[in-house]
Amino acid sequence: MTGLFSALGREVRFLRGGLRMLARISRLKPGTGVNLADDLEGAVDRHAARVAILFEEERWTYADLERRANRYAAWALDQGLKPGATVALLMENRPDYLAIWFGMAKAGLSTALINTQLTGAGLAHCVETAGADHVIVDAPFAEAWRSARRHLRTATTAWLSGAAADDFADLDSVLLNASSARPDRKLRAGIRAEDLVLLIYTSGTTGLPKAARITHLRMLLTMHSFAAATGSTARDVIYAPLPLYHTVGGVCAPGIALTVGGAIGLRRTFSASAFWSDCVRFDATLFQYIGELCRYLLNAPAHPDERRHRLRLVIGNGLRPDVWDRFQARFAIPRILEFYGATESNLTLFNLDGGPHAIGRVPSYMKGAVNVALIRFDAVAECSVRDTSGRCIPCAEGEVGEAIARIDPAKAEMRFEGYSDAGATESKILRDVFEPGDAWFRSGDLMRSDRLGYFYFVDRIGDTFRWKGENVSTAEVAGVIAAVPGILEVNVYGVEIPGCSGRTGMASLVVDDAQCDLALVREAVHAGLPGYARPLFLRLTPAMEVTGTFKQKKAEAVREGFDPRAIADTLMFDDPRHEAYVRLSPELHTEIVSGTLRL
Repeated sequence: MTGLFSALGREVRFLRGGLRMLARISRLKPGTGVNLADDLEGAVDRHAARVAILFEEERWTYADLERRANRYAAWALDQGLKPGATVALLMENRPDYLAIWFGMAKAGLSTALINTQLTGAGLAHCVETAGADHVIVDAPFAEAWRSARRHLRTATTAWLSGAAADDFADLDSVLLNASSARPDRKLRAGIRAEDLVLLIYTSGTTGLPKAARITHLRMLLTMHSFAAATGSTARDVIYAPLPLYHTVGGVCAPGIALTVGGAIGLRRTFSASAFWSDCVRFDATLFQYIGELCRYLLNAPAHPDERRHRLRLVIGNGLRPDVWDRFQARFAIPRILEFYGATESNLTLFNLDGGPHAIGRVPSYMKGAVNVALIRFDAVAECSVRDTSGRCIPCAEGEVGEAIARIDPAKAEMRFEGYSDAGATESKILRDVFEPGDAWFRSGDLMRSDRLGYFYFVDRIGDTFRWKGENVSTAEVAGVIAAVPGILEVNVYGVEIPGCSGRTGMASLVVDDAQCDLALVREAVHAGLPGYARPLFLRLTPAMEVTGTFKQKKAEAVREGFDPRAIADTLMFDDPRHEAYVRLSPELHTEIVSGTLRL
């Protein structure tokens, strides 16, 4: 009987969240005039006196946010910018960030949200990809912009915010004289749901970032879906210390708050030591996480505020199974809402009923309504497996395959807007999948699903490597190692050994020297992993290189391999002769690459 009640409770939670989402997004359709500015102006009219943004000692009401947005709209119009033009934005997290893209939308313009970690050629590439003639540069990034100037091939006017400099136009002084009145709605009368409102860039873990097109339709779908999934209301405060140039921090979190009259708490940059104090100070009821943020908090020393919060739910993606339970227990988190999605993807999954460690769920009675499938994938050839008729093969229950999503431009939730580059867009589309002429978005992620419809992340395509004829999941290996005391961060990848087929495993580790025992690491991997999956090499590094959204970078580490003469970090080798990890010396390296030491 207990099992029956548990199952019923699960379905009730799922259906309640799903129905909320359907109710919120049913009005959002292609071919209509729905747009971001109209939507947020409606929120301003309903909640003008309520607090919209909390930041340091500032409190902006919805009316304050709109007046500031109106000034930015007036500034853009005074520059002669016409509907369809794009303004680039290079700014740290602060209230003006949200006011700028709101103001640009009011004027019928789009905003390119530039990664604040970029400099030089990478920064210039992003601005030119956007086709932006004007860029707003926050004072802390003035030098970064100066480093990009010589790489620009087109004339761009740079406006400095928060300071004045001779080689920038002065934005602050112009804004003082700009009108704070709501601009005429006729300015965006021709804007359609399918028109561009934001450009958001991929993290660029390999190569230059690509600009994903965020239309009014896509942005409103995201904002309202996340608000519905969390059940947010005007009484909620969501704490969002994530970068505003990224979809999760800059679209999902504001959507959870601003579509319902709630508030968003901002911080310039994430700080593990200040996190719980901020949650208490802002009286946060939700927070948004991504990537390794939860692990950073778990690795931090105990904080007096870590259980004094009023959080009712946390939402995000990338919470690894080895962190999930410990994180929830230590910090007294009532509910974790994990989701799956990507900036450019038309595939979003929500774990609405909270199944442990799952990234989403599609029950059997919902399969026809959700555009997701798992197909067999050849990890060696890095392509989908097709049958004799040339069609892709669906995965069986529990079988690992690539997640794909059907593309249908006529349906709002199934549209794939792609990138600013047509070639990059086409590379993400898989055609003739189950029937002639159909098109599906390739997620690039390997997943499995169970009999209840829960989906579980397995690995990124390209991260999975092959050793001794077997496919190795980097996520699985990382999960085993991360459970060892003293291991703070883990990044697993494959490295090539001359004369050997495939790649063998290397685990880059950040450790607590006082607690970490490499003998325990070896014991864990030998007990918990098959022989082919056990990493032969360890790399002990003081800090893990990550993107602005905490995604670990692997490409450079893979290229560096395991040569101790070329790598400053300490390298260890699982030497079968000693049955222990030993220091990888140049002499031992020579034995390995020459084949003298057989692996």
